[in-house]
Amino acid sequence: MSQQPPDRSTASPRSRPDASMSLLTNVTEHSLDDGYAEAAARRSAEGTQGRPKPLRAKLGFAAGLVLAAAVVTVGAAETRISAPAIAKERQELIDRIDTATSEADRLQKSVDTLRDQVQDRQREALEQHGGEKGETVALLAGATAVHGPGVKLVVNDARDAEQGGEGPREGGGFSDTGRVRDRDMQRVVNGLWEAGAEAIAINGQRLTALSAIRAAGDAILVDNRPLVPPYTVLAVGDGQRLATDFQNSADGQYLQVLKESYGVRTSISAQDDVRLPAAPSLIVRNAKPVSGSADKNAADTGKGTS
Repeated sequence: MSQQPPDRSTASPRSRPDASMSLLTNVTEHSLDDGYAEAAARRSAEGTQGRPKPLRAKLGFAAGLVLAAAVVTVGAAETRISAPAIAKERQELIDRIDTATSEADRLQKSVDTLRDQVQDRQREALEQHGGEKGETVALLAGATAVHGPGVKLVVNDARDAEQGGEGPREGGGFSDTGRVRDRDMQRVVNGLWEAGAEAIAINGQRLTALSAIRAAGDAILVDNRPLVPPYTVLAVGDGQRLATDFQNSADGQYLQVLKESYGVRTSISAQDDVRLPAAPSLIVRNAKPVSGSADKNAADTGKGTS
C-alpha cells in the first residue's frame, strides 16, 4: 500500500483586516517619532534633576531687582555723603560773591565822594580866581546849578514805536520807525543854543561845551549816561522869545517834520522858572591862574590862559 507523501504545506497566517490601511495604522500607533520621544525623555530627566525653567527665570529676575536696588542704595548713600561738601562749596562761593559786591559798592561810593570833592574845588577855583568873570565861566561851563525863566521841550517816540522798537537809534537821514535818534536830539540842542539858551539839560543831565550826544545800540547817551524817552529838555533864557525863535529856526522846522511825517511827539512851552543841576563832571584841561608880571607878559605876547 503506497504511502502518500506527507503534506509539507503549512497554513498561511491569517491577514489583518486593516492590512490595506497600514500607513494610517502606523501614524496612529506611533504619533511621536524618535526625535520627539528623545526630546520628551530629556525634558523629563531635567525635570527630575533640576528646577523647572519658569522658577529659574523668576529667580534670575529677583536677583536682577536685588542688584538694581543695591546700586540705587549705594548711589543714594554716596549722594548723601557728598551733598554737605557741595552745599559748603556753594555757600562759600556765595559768600565770596557777596563780599566782592560789598567791596565794589564801597569803592564806588568812595569814588563818587572823591569826584564830588574834586568838582567842588574846581568850582571854587573858578569863582576865586575869576571874580565875576569866573562866575560867568562857571555858569557857561555848567559848573554851578542855575535857575530862571526858560522853556520846556518834550520829545518822545511815536506811539506805535513804543511797542515795536525797531532798530538802533543811530543813523543818518530821516527815520521811518518813529523813534527819536541821537542826531535828532543833537539838532534840538543846537537849535536851542542858537535861539539864545544860556543853559540846557536833558532829563536832568546838564550839558556843557564838552558834552556829547551819542547812541549805543538802542539807547541815547549824554556824556556816556543812558537816557530813556520821553526826553525832557529844559533851557534857561527868555522863555517866550526862546520858544518862538527855536520854532522858527531850521532845527525847529526839522522837529516839526518829524512830528507830522513820522509821528514823533513833541511839545514846547515857556516856563517862568526852570532849575538845572550842575554838570556831574567838570574837567579843566588848560586853564590856570596867572598873576603879576605874568599877566603883563601874557598881555604883551598874547599868551594868556587857554
